[in-house]
Amino acid sequence: MNDIILEMKGIYLMYPNGIVANDGVNFSLKKGEIHALLGENGAGKSSLMKVLFGINHPQEGEVSLYGKPVVLSNPSESIKLGIGMVHQHFKLVPSLSVAENITLGVEPKRGILFHKEEAFRVTKSLSETYDFEIDVTEKIENLPVGIKQKVEILKALYRGAKILILDEPTAVLTPQETKELFKQLLLLKSKNYTIVFISHKLDEIEAICDRLTVLRHGKAMGTYYTKDISREDISKLMVGRNAILKVEKSKAEPKETTLEVNNLTVHNQKNKAVLQNVTFSLHAGEILCIAGVEGNGQTDLVDAITGMNKIYNGSIFINQQDSGKKSIHEIRSLGLSHIPEDRMTRGIAENMSIESNLISEVLDDKSYSKHGFLKRKKIHKLCQSLIREFQVKCQSNTQSVKMLSGGNIQKVVVAREVFQKPKVIIANQPTRGVDIGSAQFIREKLIELRDSGSAVLLVTADLNEVFELADKVIVLYKGQKVVEFEDPDRLTEEELGFYMLGLKSDTGKDGFVYV
Repeated sequence: MNDIILEMKGIYLMYPNGIVANDGVNFSLKKGEIHALLGENGAGKSSLMKVLFGINHPQEGEVSLYGKPVVLSNPSESIKLGIGMVHQHFKLVPSLSVAENITLGVEPKRGILFHKEEAFRVTKSLSETYDFEIDVTEKIENLPVGIKQKVEILKALYRGAKILILDEPTAVLTPQETKELFKQLLLLKSKNYTIVFISHKLDEIEAICDRLTVLRHGKAMGTYYTKDISREDISKLMVGRNAILKVEKSKAEPKETTLEVNNLTVHNQKNKAVLQNVTFSLHAGEILCIAGVEGNGQTDLVDAITGMNKIYNGSIFINQQDSGKKSIHEIRSLGLSHIPEDRMTRGIAENMSIESNLISEVLDDKSYSKHGFLKRKKIHKLCQSLIREFQVKCQSNTQSVKMLSGGNIQKVVVAREVFQKPKVIIANQPTRGVDIGSAQFIREKLIELRDSGSAVLLVTADLNEVFELADKVIVLYKGQKVVEFEDPDRLTEEELGFYMLGLKSDTGKDGFVYV
């Protein structure tokens, strides 16, 4: 593990909009190590790895592999050189089998035709070699998220990757799935594979990473052996200050019911029930967390509550009013706000300015318009105040919102949704892909809302977030509510993971039963 196999020297990358993503970054990898890459959102981590994978092309700097300069002009060139990347959002074809996805583009052939049996054979052998235990004949659409991730890793290995870049690989995994992934990464390490592990979870980095490199504002803040640096020092390198690693909150004082969901059932386009008879209530002054592995009905639940989907059985009451026949605008008028799961497709109008995005929900508010005309000075003052309060790093409030980093875009969305102190706020994966400092800030804002009397419905796959914020926890599995915890302080990560994986459910009479 003492041999340097890859060096990136003086990488300078500036995007066409003038934003400098990497400013003279040096980065190296040793053979057979797991190397963590940390930094706040917008620090340049993804940009640097996209240089290594041939997506980004720096204006300055050089990359050497096994002591020889290389030109990484596109991903195909990087793959040929043994560099693979598993993106946070998987690039798999749902209707194809595991074997077909792994071999897609480099399929075994019988003459000019795809040799399906050979594809099954070689991918099964590959899966067994690395102890992945995957049914290679199964279609991707039928697999849980943890298995899909393994398919992405096998896809890179099939193409000859010796250096594997993993972007936030545990973001959507349960503790059990994470433990399984770590076992497989350590097996790869033992076989002299080199892994770049991009993560914000310091406990995971301490568990499996040999070294770590911290980026801040596009600059490398140094490379360290993991065993030689404390969490506090890592956080300070990332954010430039001593970051608090735990959100402090007082005990909840629930008041009146503000959201009631009764026997909610939702069917997909194939008439399959993706949400089945879900019932719960949410009170002012509390945070109710919907936990679960992604794809178990959370999105369908949120779409029904927010009015994005009006086709369901059951009832939803917001502030004692049936929202079933109300428009999205009318539902929001009841005092409901929504931080959506995907900030880019549902959270912002990406071609508009920061200011336009911040005021999009108050255009008909008489405080900010008169006779159809916007009160520009008042709006400008409001936006400047929100940008300061929510610490949005930008050039000005007229800057296009899509020019911001992911974390700062999320802050714009959060600012818009919370500044009017909603009665009910749906926060769906509010800190996904957000750096440690921004995540801390957003979580504190949710607690502030709770303490000021708002009801918060938090949907998250991040177990740290569950344990830090939740006053009550409901677990969804295959669209069903399998358990509700009134006192999360007595809950362990392992036990929560059992429910999320469907290995345990609350039957009421006998307590718990394994399913």
